[in-house]
Parts: sequence; C-alpha cells; structure tokens
Amino acid sequence: MIIVQGTFTVDPSTRDEYLAQSVEQMRISRAEKGCQEYALAADPVQPDRVILSERWDSADDLNEHVKALTLRREEAAAQGDTAGLAPLSREIARYEVTSAQAM
Repeated sequence: MIIVQGTFTVDPSTRDEYLAQSVEQMRISRAEKGCQEYALAADPVQPDRVILSERWDSADDLNEHVKALTLRREEAAAQGDTAGLAPLSREIARYEVTSAQAM
C-alpha cells in the first residue's frame, strides 16, 4: 500500500472555495484503479491549512494517477482553463507501507 499525506497552505479567506474547486478532482481520483482513499479537508484548528490524504493499492496505481492528473491539467491549460485558486505552499510525502493493522 502507498500512502500520500500532505498539507497545503491557502489564504484563509478562500479556503472553502479552494476545497470546493477540488471536489471534482476527488471524485475522479476515487474512481481510479487502486484508489482506496483520496480526500482534501479543512484543518479544524488552522484556518490556512488543507490536509491531503491518499491511499493506493500500489505504486503503479499511484503513478498512473499522477500521469492522468498531469494530463488533465495540461489539457485544461491548453483549452485556456485557469487552474483556479492555487495553494500558497505545499508539503507532500509518499509512504510505502509493508504492513497495517486495524485499530
């Protein structure tokens, strides 16, 4: 299993809009092969923070997701679609899990 965890720093006044523009991407990602979880959520303590949580069956599935996401963004840019609100910063890490236990 591959886990991707991250945080995005956003302008607190536009955080709800940032999350709203991300809903369709979450739906698309969740339908992709190997996706167990894909969520962006508001941090309830820090108003400028959005949390990313992803779980994938395999590195291959995650790699295919990244390729598809990149292609969708390139196609949108070619059609003149703006990227919407962008985060001020981001920190994302990928973890390879060899075992997991329910708690």
